[in-house]
Amino acid sequence: QVQLVESGGGLVQAGGSLRLSCAASGLAFSTYAMGWFRQAPGKEREFVAVIGLSGGTRYADSVKGRFTISRDNAKNTVYLQMNNLKPEDTAVYYCAAGAFRTTLTDFSSWGQGTQVTVSS
Repeated sequence: QVQLVESGGGLVQAGGSLRLSCAASGLAFSTYAMGWFRQAPGKEREFVAVIGLSGGTRYADSVKGRFTISRDNAKNTVYLQMNNLKPEDTAVYYCAAGAFRTTLTDFSSWGQGTQVTVSS
């Protein structure tokens, strides 16, 4: 049974930083691209970042230069370092396992999400 468990969310002031983690189990972690998505209240879930098997990355334009995705295959964990956070980054953040793409349907397994709230 695949499990993805996010952690590291919380409340932070604008301009601050947070580091999200996603621990994976029940899958061959190193054979999956890992992604982060987010969903703000009243909005659709949207792509944030993805990291491929060899470490290649893609980012949404809204987070480029501020967020960094990384992975540790030895720990079956993917990270999202978020710097210079803005109130519009407020959302529930989800990690997902799938393909090196940017659409929700390319990811087969999802975590339960972690709340990130950025105050102005």
